[in-house]
Amino acid sequence: MPQKRRSRTWTELKQAGNECFKSGQYGEAASIYTQAIQLLEKSGKKNQEDLGILYSNRAASYLKDGNCTGCVKDCSVSLDLLPFSIKALLRRAAAFEALERYRQAYVDYKTVLQIDCSIPAAHDGTNRMTKALTEQDGPAWREKLPPIPSVPLAVRERLTQMATPTPTPTPTPNAQQNGTSQSEKPGNQAVAGEGAIKQALVLKEEGNALVKKGNHKKAADKYTQSLILNPTEVTTYTNRALCYLSLKMYSEAVQDCVVALRLDSANIKALYRRALAYKQLKDYKACVEDLNALLKIEPKNTAAQKLQQEVQKMK
Repeated sequence: MPQKRRSRTWTELKQAGNECFKSGQYGEAASIYTQAIQLLEKSGKKNQEDLGILYSNRAASYLKDGNCTGCVKDCSVSLDLLPFSIKALLRRAAAFEALERYRQAYVDYKTVLQIDCSIPAAHDGTNRMTKALTEQDGPAWREKLPPIPSVPLAVRERLTQMATPTPTPTPTPNAQQNGTSQSEKPGNQAVAGEGAIKQALVLKEEGNALVKKGNHKKAADKYTQSLILNPTEVTTYTNRALCYLSLKMYSEAVQDCVVALRLDSANIKALYRRALAYKQLKDYKACVEDLNALLKIEPKNTAAQKLQQEVQKMK
């Protein structure tokens, strides 16, 4: 008789989920993390740390796969188990940002900065949310914020020691990431100096040349380096979004377009490329909304008209 296959332990499932995530199989990773969570919960072992990490990992998979609502839910569970976890806070902030829940995103980014004020992704996100909320609510935007939790000193010291130098959520929308590495996010929102702007332009042009050669992965890396030096250049975000579309990194493309549209609300490329990304993520309602906004600006845009007709048939 054939031997019965041994069931995998939750730790083995967690490792398998990690491997799927690394290879870009985010849906499969989420499914495996779900199995690990169920197994650990059924075991009766009250291991809050392991369970919190599993929920945070699944949240990262959801974020990459465009399921921002699922990411928020899992991060909230993870934070109940592991209060003030930097990764869970950054991932939830990135998901809130993608969902345009800017107040909640601002609170999470600011909470991270209480724990470790040196994290670029948190500074980056806080600055983006400040701009978005000022535009949305006016000068008194702070009065409409939910309470920002106070992180106890003992927790700050413990978590700072545990924190890795390069945090994960982006954010942007590179969102980035974020259950994913946020190294692709602009690292410093301070006004770039003249030298930095020039170097950013050189890197951007190198990225453009790589796009023409069809090397979208290396081009995206060049655009990322450019944005670190000058995080206010709209076309670099839309160019990187184009690369992400080619690489089938649709959530990242959405995040870059979100930032681009925050800098230029009438940017045609950002609206069109975000619509393309939403189509691939099967968020047809959001896709049509972007196309409608685009066609109000450019009524005779044939590419947008064609895409709109395609999506209408899918709804």
